[in-house]
Amino acid sequence: MKRLFLFLGLFLISFLGAGQKNILIFLVDDLGWTDNSLRKPAIFRTPNMEKLARKGVEFTQAYANQNCTPTRVSLLTGMNALNHKVTSWTFQKDENPNEGGNPRFAVPEWNMNGISPSAGVAHSIHATTIAQVLSAQGYATIQAGKAHFGAYNTPAADPKNLGFQVNIGGTAAGQPASYYGKQAFGNDPQKPNIRAVPHLQRFHGKDIFLTEAITQETMRVMDSVLTKPKPFFLLFSNYAVHTPIQGDPRFVDAYYKQGMDSTEAKYASLVEGMDKALGDWMQYLDKKDLTKNTVIVFLSDNGGLTDVGRGVPGRNTYNTPLRSGKTSGYEGGLRIPLIVSGLSQRDSRSQQPILVEDLFPSILAWTKTTKPKLVQSVDGKSIIPFLDAKKSDASRMLFWHHPHMRTNGSRDIQPFSAVRQGDWKLIFFHQDQHFELYNTKTDLSEQTNLYVKESAKAEFLAKVLGQKLRETKSHMLIDRQTNQEILYPF
Repeated sequence: MKRLFLFLGLFLISFLGAGQKNILIFLVDDLGWTDNSLRKPAIFRTPNMEKLARKGVEFTQAYANQNCTPTRVSLLTGMNALNHKVTSWTFQKDENPNEGGNPRFAVPEWNMNGISPSAGVAHSIHATTIAQVLSAQGYATIQAGKAHFGAYNTPAADPKNLGFQVNIGGTAAGQPASYYGKQAFGNDPQKPNIRAVPHLQRFHGKDIFLTEAITQETMRVMDSVLTKPKPFFLLFSNYAVHTPIQGDPRFVDAYYKQGMDSTEAKYASLVEGMDKALGDWMQYLDKKDLTKNTVIVFLSDNGGLTDVGRGVPGRNTYNTPLRSGKTSGYEGGLRIPLIVSGLSQRDSRSQQPILVEDLFPSILAWTKTTKPKLVQSVDGKSIIPFLDAKKSDASRMLFWHHPHMRTNGSRDIQPFSAVRQGDWKLIFFHQDQHFELYNTKTDLSEQTNLYVKESAKAEFLAKVLGQKLRETKSHMLIDRQTNQEILYPF
C-alpha cells in the first residue's frame, strides 16, 4: 500500500509539473559586471558563476536600472521604470530619501512607496507580480533574503502581500544591519535597528555569515516545500554584496594573504561567499534530481559600487573598463552579469541587449503561463529567442529614467534619461540639458562623446527619447528658479 501511495504521489508531481519549469532567480545586490572571475579572474573567485555559464547562456549586454528598488519592481512586474515610476530606491512611507546634490533643482513626483498589490496606495505602482501569477498557477512561491520592493509601513514592505507564500529575511530595508550571526544580524532589543534581518533567530549568536544563514534556512524550508506536488518559484535575493562591507570569515583571509587592501579583501570575500551560495543551490538541485526541470537565472540588481569607498584607488574606477557605477547612466551603473541555465543551450554568449523587465514574459513562457490576469501592461520582451546566440534584434529600444539628485559628489552620477538602440546609447543629463552619445561596441568605456560627430544618429535617438518620455508622462527634474520641470529633450 505504501508503495502504491508513493507511486501515486510521484505520478501526481510529474503530472502537475509537466511542462512547468521550476524557476530559481539568484539575485545579487550591487554586483558589478566585472566583479567575478568571468571578467577579472586575478581578483575575484567565482567558480560557480563560471560553471553556470558553461551550463547555459551568458547575456553579455544585460541591463538593470541604476539602483535596486527600480530593478526589483521591473523584475516583479515586467514594467519599465518610465511606466512604473519607481525611479529610485525606497525607504520610509511617503518620504523622499535624502537627495542632496544641486540646491537649484528639486526631485519631481515619483512612486517613492514602491509597488502595491492593491489600488489606492499613494506614491506606488499598482501591479500584479510574477509571484502572484505563479501562485495562482499552483506554484510554491518563496522569497529569501533582501526584498526592498517598497517603503516601510506600506503593503510592499512584506513580500507575502506580493504573492510570496514564504518570506525569509525580507523587509523594506535595502541593506542588512550586520552580516554576522554573532551580532544577530543587527537584532538587538536594546538598540532596535530598522535594517535588522528577521526570521533567522536560530542562527543568533552563532559564528555564521548572513549569506550562509539565509542559504541554510531557505534549503530547510525548501525541503518542506518539495514534499508537496507543486513546482516552485524561488527568488533567492542575496543581501551580498551590498554595504556594509564586512568580511566573510570563510574567505577573507585568503585575500589578505594576497596583499589586498583590507576593504577590498572584505569585498572580495562577500563576492566569493555569494558564489558559494550559488554553488550550494546547484548542488541542492542535483541532489533533489531537479536540475533538468529548473531554470536558474543569475543577475545583479544594478551596476557595481562607485560612490562607496572600497580598496581600489580612485573612485569611479572599480568597474573598469565600464565607466562609473551604481546610480549613474553610464555602463558601469546599468550593465549587469546575467546568466540563464537549465535549458537546452549550453556554454554560449548572447550579445543581444536585454533589460531586467524582459525576465517577466520569459518566466511566463518557461512556466507555460498563458493569458495571466494582470493589472499592468508588460513592457518586457521575452529573451527566449536570444538564447540562440546567433539571433539578435538591433531595432529594440531600451529606456532608463532617473530624475534624482543622489550625486554623492561624483560628476558621473547625475539625474538622467537614456535610450539605447543597437550599439548606440544616448544619455540626456537633466541639470544642464546636455546630451552624450556613445557607440558601446567601439567605445565600451564611454570616453568619446559622438553627439556632434554623429549628429543624425544623435537627433534620431533624442527624438525617440523625448517622445517616450512624453508618452509615459514621465516627470523631469524641477528647476527651482522657474518652479517648472525642465523640458523634454526634443
